[in-house]
Amino acid sequence: MKKIIYPVILIVFLLYILIFPEEAVSAATLGLNLWYEKMLPTLLPFSILSYILIHSGVLDGFAKAVHRLLKHIFPVSSAGIYPLTAGLLFGFPMGSKITADLVTTGKMTREEGQRLFCVCNNISPVFIGSFILNDSLNRPDLRISSYLILYTPPLVLYMLQNSRRSFTVPEESLPSSGKPLKKTTSMSFQIIDAGIMNGLETLAKLGGYIIIFAILAQMTMLLPLSHPILKCLLIGFTEITNGISYTAGQNMDLSITYPLMMAYTAFGGISGFAQTASMVKECRFSMVPYLLTKLFQTISAYLLALLLIH
Repeated sequence: MKKIIYPVILIVFLLYILIFPEEAVSAATLGLNLWYEKMLPTLLPFSILSYILIHSGVLDGFAKAVHRLLKHIFPVSSAGIYPLTAGLLFGFPMGSKITADLVTTGKMTREEGQRLFCVCNNISPVFIGSFILNDSLNRPDLRISSYLILYTPPLVLYMLQNSRRSFTVPEESLPSSGKPLKKTTSMSFQIIDAGIMNGLETLAKLGGYIIIFAILAQMTMLLPLSHPILKCLLIGFTEITNGISYTAGQNMDLSITYPLMMAYTAFGGISGFAQTASMVKECRFSMVPYLLTKLFQTISAYLLALLLIH
């Protein structure tokens, strides 16, 4: 089946670019501007810094100190503190990337990484507050409520699923005695150089996905959908930036647009799903739990936003 579907998708994509070159270039330009103006200056420095912190061991002592305070409140290991915090503060897709890095370096078990990346990979508060609430809706007063709507359900779900789990040191970091090895901290230009190259590679991948799905979202405009909400849903769940912009331009009531935008943001779009799969492919995490978690977030965000507006 895949041998048929994939070639058909690629051919349709190519035909669209050849038949509608102006629309395709416009969509690609929009995606490239989003990558250059929003993602590159915010995520590249953080991606480089994260690599250095993880591989140099600088993060280990600080994470353990914070874990002593949080372990009785939130079920996560000391290694999981960083991706959980970073995923909430700096946003998608850094949560999944950092989790994958911690697993590949042996600082987190694959089991915990599989559970954690499902909830720490969310859209950043900066994007929500600036692009969605200020630029698109002109409702900055909804900032705190929106944060609670988007971030509370996945955290509560994680706590309910993992409240009785214990977190262990990865087996590969245990010597024959069974006691954890003493962590060492090292900093060198080799680690910094590797962090820069890793950050550039990560952002280059994200840029490619954003451009591809920006064109795909533009392609959905050609579908003969008479109802504007159906088109909003299709575009929004394909790529959230285009979906939010399109929904905001329909001049619908806030009781319709706000819940829709919260649903897009909670899900992250098919584009976000593809980017996340790319970030964690080396760890071979299953994407099924991630998809189910995102569907739960989507439904919760929509219902909570609807309740808030009404």
